[in-house]
Amino acid sequence: MTISENIFLLLKERGMTQKEFSEQTGIAQSAISDWKRKKTNPVSNKILTICEVLDVSPYELLSGTKDEGTRSRKDNYWVIDKSTELGVMIEHFQSLDMKDKGRLLGYLNALS
Repeated sequence: MTISENIFLLLKERGMTQKEFSEQTGIAQSAISDWKRKKTNPVSNKILTICEVLDVSPYELLSGTKDEGTRSRKDNYWVIDKSTELGVMIEHFQSLDMKDKGRLLGYLNALS
């Protein structure tokens, strides 16, 4: 099953229309229609947004299988809006040199 087929299956399961999906993801309705008609897939930089809106992991979206059972994988990622306080903080952290990053992480450890 392709990524786009998984998306349409998930939309159906959630009772979400293509228009609602478009509004929530910011992806043009024409692009979404192309996925269905031309059997193309979304561009890679939209995958995390799609996963957030559909409430699935990238693994589930890409593979079409759920992370269930005792061998289930834990999600090791967060989707964070850059305009939020946390997003701004992470952007500042990324701009620091390694020494300052280490110092800041030391402060965080001491505070917690």
